[in-house]
Amino acid sequence: MELHQAFFHSLKPFEKAATRASCFRDYMSSCFLLDHLDQAGLNPDAACARPRADFLRMLRGWMFDADSREAAVLKGWVESRFGLRPGYHLGPVGSYHSDSYRMFQAARAQGLYNTNALEAQLDVLYAWCQYELRRRWPDTLHFSLYRGANGWRQHDVLASLPDNRHILLLNNLNSFSSDKEHADAFGDTLLVTEVPAAKILWFPGLLPGVLPGEKEFLVIGGLYDVQRLLW
Repeated sequence: MELHQAFFHSLKPFEKAATRASCFRDYMSSCFLLDHLDQAGLNPDAACARPRADFLRMLRGWMFDADSREAAVLKGWVESRFGLRPGYHLGPVGSYHSDSYRMFQAARAQGLYNTNALEAQLDVLYAWCQYELRRRWPDTLHFSLYRGANGWRQHDVLASLPDNRHILLLNNLNSFSSDKEHADAFGDTLLVTEVPAAKILWFPGLLPGVLPGEKEFLVIGGLYDVQRLLW
């Protein structure tokens, strides 16, 4: 991101990921006035003041419930930046003219209302994730990740291939894990796929101390060649 190039350039001397993460937290606080929201225009007496609605709150909301208002903000951000319409939020999401899509947009709008450049914060988070992926694993273009899912027949299967492989159209944002056993606990079907690094928004340990008990990768959706594992 050209707007933040100076920040990323400043990270080059730091070899420790924890040091870079600390710099990122400081940068987000100063760039978006997260510790001085009054200077960003927050009115604490407003009927709907939301001082804690920052990028971390969105991540926590997703981890708690992938159909939450925070999750709608994240899915809306993916749609806005990558052109991928959500396929599921509190139920299947239909066409742009459907009631289900309007309900999704309402949830997204409620999540964004009276927040501080929230989608711009997510832009920087994505850029930060991509920077750290390249810095920590410079030669890795894809990551083998697992996803536990229920109701195999409800998946949007576009083609079936040999060796239990399938072409799926996944929701525009999804949770995956690098731990097979952890993923298997979340559904009766276990999938594995090679996720391009460019499609990862969050990975465990990206920010030390943030969501320490979670093992989830947040992965931008679309078409994936997945293998359905049989135990």
